[in-house]
Amino acid sequence: MRQRSTALKTSMALAFAALLLAGCGGVTQGQAVSPVYDPFRVGGLPAEDGDSGVRDDAPDPQREVEFTDDGPIDRMAAQAVDDVEEYWQENYGDLDGSFQPIEILQSWDANDPSSPEICGMETYDVPNALYCIPDESMAWDRGVLVPTGMKYFGDVSVAALLGHEYGHAVQHMANLVDRSTPTVVSEQQADCFAGSYIRWVAEGKSPRFKLSTGDGLNHVLAAAITLRDPILEPGDAEMLEEGHGTALDRVSAFQIGFSGSPSDCAAIDMDDIEQRRGDLPMALPYDSSTGGVASGDMEITEESLQLLMDVLGTIYQPNDPPTLSFNEEECADATPSPPASYCPATNTISVDLSAMQELGEPASEQNNVLIQGDNTALSVLTSRYALAVQHERGESLDTPTAALRTACLTGVAQAAMSQEGDLTLSAGDLDEAVAGLLTNGLVASNVNGDTVPAGFTRIVAYRSGLSGDEDLCSARFK
Repeated sequence: MRQRSTALKTSMALAFAALLLAGCGGVTQGQAVSPVYDPFRVGGLPAEDGDSGVRDDAPDPQREVEFTDDGPIDRMAAQAVDDVEEYWQENYGDLDGSFQPIEILQSWDANDPSSPEICGMETYDVPNALYCIPDESMAWDRGVLVPTGMKYFGDVSVAALLGHEYGHAVQHMANLVDRSTPTVVSEQQADCFAGSYIRWVAEGKSPRFKLSTGDGLNHVLAAAITLRDPILEPGDAEMLEEGHGTALDRVSAFQIGFSGSPSDCAAIDMDDIEQRRGDLPMALPYDSSTGGVASGDMEITEESLQLLMDVLGTIYQPNDPPTLSFNEEECADATPSPPASYCPATNTISVDLSAMQELGEPASEQNNVLIQGDNTALSVLTSRYALAVQHERGESLDTPTAALRTACLTGVAQAAMSQEGDLTLSAGDLDEAVAGLLTNGLVASNVNGDTVPAGFTRIVAYRSGLSGDEDLCSARFK
């Protein structure tokens, strides 16, 4: 967030490293009430935890890999390529042209100084995966990238990564891109194709991998978030089209594919991306008070939280605004949901300031968490204000649908805060909220702090609010 006259910090660089998916709060119980946005489904599939990874009876890899060490890492990666190819053999039909399997597969070890040159580039100290257009080949790093993905995000995240790279090959088969295509369009289409493939895995159609739509899919989405672009600065305007996208961009494209079809992915273009981005902040501005680049992180204090309450009052315009308390309060009709709790009986939001400050402390994968910052915490307080709005409207507060409606209304407020005001959304804030929805779910929790099973569904609800209004949230989640 940016507050008028606030001194701000510089952005953090992206690191593909360790992740802690720490659950906070319980999971709601009950029957789904919305036929379209079902709290207990994920893109139409049941939301369930369970085993994810390589099947015990998975067939041996059929493809040969150049430069391989014949170890288990390359074996699993080759199985993933077999799997993605089988998906496309079954599902390419809606695209132009015809599907032709990639002929050349290669691997390298980024830890090895004698690692081979691939696609005209040195591969030592290069943890990456790629589709090489000139050679029509695909390659991956077995030394750092793939084992890191397997360790922290699971085997299916590697299959999704290779599904993304295979998506680039499909783009060229179907003549979807050329040299004039913005990089972000190419990358969003590939993210979307990966989502379509992962849907096939989650449906149980893959003979090699299995994936739960709860914890398993959460880890795949977490891997996608780690591959976001660094937060852009004023001089990075070209990266809006030539980058790979924010976490929200990448997760949104993945969700389009997971819930849709390859033809939906092929339809992604710059107009579609810009429409989804709307007026949301994409780059940090200059700080007029210092002349340097502003940062999106604001210090969380009693004063800044009260300022947020005032701003939310202007956005939601309730007849009876809730009050903010920094003391532990007894509540007759709700269970606390720290670090911020809403009590309907007293129309009070109680905040544990030290816990809120800890939740909003800037951090990233280098600190063993997904991206975290002030909006990880401020979006939680916003969600508790959203409960007060629902209470005034006479809507349920303790149901699974209320949890998603709360996320949607939080998105409404955050979109409104993208405009200039006393407290303004900054580049990176939405990524912080999306990561929080995945790791703790508090923004998508009901008055008792209970969330819904799938991080995928929580993010869908929040995204609904970013492009909607209060009435849409009430109609979609009733």
